[in-house]
Amino acid sequence: MIFVNFKTYQQGTGESALNLAKICQQVSEQTGVPIFPIVQAADIFRLSSQGFSVWAQHIDGIDFGPHTGAILPQAVLSAGAKGTLLNHAEKKLPLAEIEKIMAKFSGQTLICTSSLEEGRQLALLKPNFLAYEPPELIGGQISVSQAQPEVITAFINEIKEIPVLVGAGVHQQEDVQKALSLGAKGILVSSDVVLSENPQQELLNLAQGFKK
Repeated sequence: MIFVNFKTYQQGTGESALNLAKICQQVSEQTGVPIFPIVQAADIFRLSSQGFSVWAQHIDGIDFGPHTGAILPQAVLSAGAKGTLLNHAEKKLPLAEIEKIMAKFSGQTLICTSSLEEGRQLALLKPNFLAYEPPELIGGQISVSQAQPEVITAFINEIKEIPVLVGAGVHQQEDVQKALSLGAKGILVSSDVVLSENPQQELLNLAQGFKK
């Protein structure tokens, strides 16, 4: 599976988010690889109402009440989100806050971690997926599967009960193939697809890495 984080890039906002979600769906149908857009809260209903299966980029550990500016877990579910990303390197959270969110959210969860030690703690919360993303490689041209294969192997060998995805620097078929050979179940990508001059071709190239 492939999760595509639209972040707050212009190419992944508003009508552009809708167009990019269509590309994700087309490539998924063409290759048979499940592809999930992770979008801004403001774009969840825009995409889900058109039949796309989308995830939120973040939610807060709150309930109904006076929390101006926060992202209510129940609201993203009502808008059509199937799950949420948590603890991305650009939106790090204390463990206690992640626990609070998990207790309030009935959707699926993909929690990012930057280390095996952190991953051990997060695994105890039983998310649906864990994503290993070293922050120093995010947005770069060196993939985590090429730079730190031994860490991925150790991560997957220790945390067997939760599917592990890898992200950071993934930008070619070989990165995907290497990650899968180490035991990963999929990838988490962003700029390589969202900022590409031809996102459909770029995503197709990555998805074809699951076939070899």
